[in-house]
Amino acid sequence: MTIQEKEQDIIEEFAVYDDWMDKYAYIIDLGKDLPIIDEQYKTDDRLIKGCQSQVWLHAEYKDGKMHYSADSDAIITKGIIALLIRVVNNESPADVARSEFNFIKEIGLQEHLSPTRSNGLVSMIKDMKLNALKAIK
Repeated sequence: MTIQEKEQDIIEEFAVYDDWMDKYAYIIDLGKDLPIIDEQYKTDDRLIKGCQSQVWLHAEYKDGKMHYSADSDAIITKGIIALLIRVVNNESPADVARSEFNFIKEIGLQEHLSPTRSNGLVSMIKDMKLNALKAIK
C-alpha cells in the first residue's frame, strides 16, 4: 500500500464522522492502539521540540525502510502521532521525506487543533522527515 493509499484510507475513515467530537474520540482510540515505544527510547534526545505535551519519537532505518515508534503523555497527541506513523511506517526514507501528509488538510485536522497542538503536529512531521533524511545520507 502506497503512502497515498494509506492517506486515502484515513480520509475515508474520518468521512464517516460528521462531528469533530466524534473525530476526536476516534483519534483518541487510535492513540490507545499505538504500540508503546520501548522505554529505552524515552530519552530527551527523542523528545519532539515544539510540542505542548511530551512526545517521544524513535526512528529506525532497517532493510531499506523507516520504522517509527512513539509515545506521548497526552492521549490526543498520541492519536495524532499514531496517524502520522501509520502513513509513513515501513516506507523508504525518500518517500517519507517527500510525503506531504495531505490527509491532514483533507480531514481538517490542523484547523481543529489549538495553535500549540498545531505547532506540535508540524514538529512531529518535521522530526519524522529529518530522521528519514538522515537515513538517506
